[in-house]
Amino acid sequence: MLTLNWIIVSGVSMSSIALVGSLTLLLRQSTLEKVLKPLVAFAAGSLLGGAFFHLIPGALKANLSITTIGILIGCGFTAILVLEQFLHWHHNHQLPIKRKEPLTYLILIGDGLHNFLGGMVIAGAFIIDIRLGIVCWLTAAAHEVPQELGDFAVLIHGGWSKGSALIFNFLSGLTFLFGGLIAYILSFQLDVSWLIPFAAGNFIYIGVSDLIPQISKDTDINLKNRAVTVAAFISGIYLLVLVMP
Repeated sequence: MLTLNWIIVSGVSMSSIALVGSLTLLLRQSTLEKVLKPLVAFAAGSLLGGAFFHLIPGALKANLSITTIGILIGCGFTAILVLEQFLHWHHNHQLPIKRKEPLTYLILIGDGLHNFLGGMVIAGAFIIDIRLGIVCWLTAAAHEVPQELGDFAVLIHGGWSKGSALIFNFLSGLTFLFGGLIAYILSFQLDVSWLIPFAAGNFIYIGVSDLIPQISKDTDINLKNRAVTVAAFISGIYLLVLVMP
């Protein structure tokens, strides 16, 4: 019952992060862009730190073979790639972007599927070990904040009203909870330990393919700003090292 409570709380909390997008209405664009870059860098570092220092060791403790772990990491990596390619969706961390409204629906669908999958893998972590689940949730939340800021801006610039953008962004985030509940139900019939290395593959793909390219292609020539970005990335990794069991 304790595990189920953690899954429900984490699911509702992750959905609530969608409301962070409303900050795009309160802050100036230049301020948001300055905040987003370090946030994206921190998220990239924490995702990679979570994968290498928590999820992969967690998979080893779950008595999965090295070969099985490698295959499942590859499957998790590929799953996000396929999701991106077939839904023409990607993590968005830039403001603002003009897009046609039909594409905004694809973004919501893609986010909903991504959150559903994320809910399953985070729930799998809670089922294996509560501490591992908390670490994985915090890591995913660090990535979700800049993503929701970007997604909300895309919806607004795609013709959505402020209220509709908040509501539908929240609903797409709610699929995280549904994914978690399904994983919990399945855990009574199936071994869900495979979700741990699968989640590692997810984290590695998002960090390496989506987030790091965003900060690497930064054209800002200000050395101080670049130093802040690098420091944020290192901090994300170091934080996950500090909370290692």
